[in-house]
Amino acid sequence: MPLHESALPEPFALVHGAIAHWARERPDALALANESCRLSFAQLHARVQAQVRRLDADGAPATVLLPGHASALDAVVGLLGIIASGRCAAMGDAQWPDGVAQAMAARLPQGGRHDVATPLSPFYIGFTSGSTGLPKGFMRHHRSWVESFRVSLRDFGPAAATRVLAPGRMSHSLFLFGALLGLWTGAGAVLQERFSAPRALDALTSGATPQLVAVPSQLVLLLEYAERRRLAPIEGVELVLISGARWLRERTPALRQLFPRARIVEFYGASEASYIAWMDADPTAPAQAVGRPFSNVQLHIGPHPHSPPLAPGQPGLIWVRSPMLFMDYVNPGDATAALRVGDWLSVRDFGYLDANGLLHLCGRENRMLVTQGKNLFPEEVEARLLAHGGVVQASLQGLADGLRGARVHAVLQCRDGVAPPPAQDLAAWCRAALEPFKAPRHWWLWRGDWPQTASGKTDHAAIGRALATGAPALRAWP
Repeated sequence: MPLHESALPEPFALVHGAIAHWARERPDALALANESCRLSFAQLHARVQAQVRRLDADGAPATVLLPGHASALDAVVGLLGIIASGRCAAMGDAQWPDGVAQAMAARLPQGGRHDVATPLSPFYIGFTSGSTGLPKGFMRHHRSWVESFRVSLRDFGPAAATRVLAPGRMSHSLFLFGALLGLWTGAGAVLQERFSAPRALDALTSGATPQLVAVPSQLVLLLEYAERRRLAPIEGVELVLISGARWLRERTPALRQLFPRARIVEFYGASEASYIAWMDADPTAPAQAVGRPFSNVQLHIGPHPHSPPLAPGQPGLIWVRSPMLFMDYVNPGDATAALRVGDWLSVRDFGYLDANGLLHLCGRENRMLVTQGKNLFPEEVEARLLAHGGVVQASLQGLADGLRGARVHAVLQCRDGVAPPPAQDLAAWCRAALEPFKAPRHWWLWRGDWPQTASGKTDHAAIGRALATGAPALRAWP
């Protein structure tokens, strides 16, 4: 039987400890699969131990960088072997240029290998975009992810202990987390080397993967494919976890129709903090709401974690305290780094708690614009634009204006083969739900591939540079 949170044996204090346990208890059960390979827990355990022997024989360093070009399955097996040997695994990204990969490899810590891993031993270094031109490396110890696994079972219920479909690159921590959650609970995980909506829907329809972790763009593709093919509702899905970007809540009814028995959960988190808040997807929820804190998370809103909390509805820095926080950065000194005060952490997000304790996310501190003497968080306007049926991607930018502080520009990508909505209609769409000063005054269409970071999020900095230099990818929209 898969794991339950109430009573956990000692091996489950380590991310990889569950593999040996399940290899003894359920040796023939499916542990890990992709399009071409299926490993039972016994086979996975054997591969992991073989990897440990190779690393020891080669005298591998305390931190081992996994190549970004490895398959998802090989990346998971490689990571498990590295951490089972007492080392720390750094997850490279296939989209890194050679120079970036070499620079990050040179920055990895090489001391402090643990012959016997403990819950506070580092096991994983992931990477997220930074402001210095190099990715930010963030280091995790076992306890931080084990506590995330535990609270998944506690807050989401038994469905969190079912087999997981993780259809994305393991360099994206959401999909790596989903794969390791499935292994830790003993339910197993199914991976996709390259996301495919038809293959993902086939796996979900089969009933073999009752749990899905996905980013919003993947869910939109699943819905569009299911609508085109007029697929029947998929009854075997029990839990859908959504993160990585704001979910388009107007699509929630369609998602419920496709997965009628599933609990559909949006969660807000960060690479440095893991889980922060969550909510059941609700198309009527306020646009900025991200949910209530997880049961092992404390929140404080204010300039400092020891300052008096701000009144309900008043935005301030979001401070988090939980057992799931990261250890430190590999390359400290990045201007966008998180703030730490004692055991409190802020990733520089602004938000507020309402009178009912619901957290509302305004946006990131470094993206806030000042226009007409007022603070504007681009994320709020972008979410409104993305709710318009004609808009596929949106980025709000501010250009300096001596009178207004910043002129607000919207850069959009619209649906292929469809005429873009008139700019005045989009402005009216914004004013219908937002304060008038938040409606963009200048509109641009982006031609070509939409700029994205290595983690698949919009590269707002690149779009800002293109706007400032008049790049040919931009076309003014009347």
